[in-house]
Amino acid sequence: MKNFFKIFIIAIAGISMVVSCEKDEDQAVLNETVQSKISADKTTVVLDKNQLDAVAVNFTWSKSAFNLTVASKQQIELGIKGTNFKESKLVDAINSPSSLTNKQLNTLAMSLGAVANKVNDIEVRLKTSVGKAAFYSNVITLAVTPYILGPTYNYTDLYLIGDATSAGWTNEATNTKFLPLQKTLAAGVYSYTGYFAKGGFKMIKTPGAWDPQYGMGGGTGILSSSGSSGDIKVDVAGYYKLTVNTNTLTYTINPTADPTVTYTTISMIGTASGDWNTDVDLQKSTFDPHIWVKKSVTMNAGEFKFRANHDWGTSWGVAQEFFGVAAVGGANIPLSTSFKYDVYFNDITGEFSVIPVF
Repeated sequence: MKNFFKIFIIAIAGISMVVSCEKDEDQAVLNETVQSKISADKTTVVLDKNQLDAVAVNFTWSKSAFNLTVASKQQIELGIKGTNFKESKLVDAINSPSSLTNKQLNTLAMSLGAVANKVNDIEVRLKTSVGKAAFYSNVITLAVTPYILGPTYNYTDLYLIGDATSAGWTNEATNTKFLPLQKTLAAGVYSYTGYFAKGGFKMIKTPGAWDPQYGMGGGTGILSSSGSSGDIKVDVAGYYKLTVNTNTLTYTINPTADPTVTYTTISMIGTASGDWNTDVDLQKSTFDPHIWVKKSVTMNAGEFKFRANHDWGTSWGVAQEFFGVAAVGGANIPLSTSFKYDVYFNDITGEFSVIPVF
């Protein structure tokens, strides 16, 4: 009897296995009969941080078709070109066309590792998911220039270049010795008070680029923005005040008295640079000991002052953001946006510049 029951149980198990196998054989295979497609209304996209909610690009797409009736999910997939969509980003696609705003596409591009203010090739495709299976469309490429959100800075800076200046003639973005002219509230009007070596100089807008540039025009006091402009000559090394007007294309450069006071340290102090108990030292220029620089320093929204020798006996401030003439004992300097900045201070004049590093 025991053997009978054993044989019966084994027989039942065998029948069960056959049924299971028959069910597997009856399962249908899902096939994509029509590939999905995607296109964009543009191939070059320069993102605008001043129009965050404006549409940057529209994608038109069509779904995959299958040999079976199934529920599918569509997503737009983005990846840096050449990465084969490794570490890609997905955006749900509900209807066609699907749009991305400047803010949305910028966030996606930067999260992919795109470089701000440069053209980045980003590949885009449509991903269709059916359960755990995924099907992909054709791939399109967008040339995307993202931005870095930062302060609103509607000013144009000019930098000194030439053997009469700290930077020399090495026009490379990696040259850390460029010094900016002092901006004024009148657009296009600049000044600079400091040491000039014997030699020549010009002014450029962007370190590493020669266009635009300002140099000697048809004669002394006349500027030219042409690539063939001449050097402005300094015949005798010393301290000078340079004034520049790019609106009228004129300049003056006149000798000024040598400074009589020197400082061991100049620092920033305040909530914008840290707190009111901690000095953040600037570096003294090796070319001119009255020019102080702090490159690529992360600062907070807040206020700060400059002070000498880590002491409140001599401090400078003015209630003006980004640039100005700080007075001894003046008001706190405001900074409205946390960001990375280049900071310059001139202890001869109290002039300062806080320039965002985009």
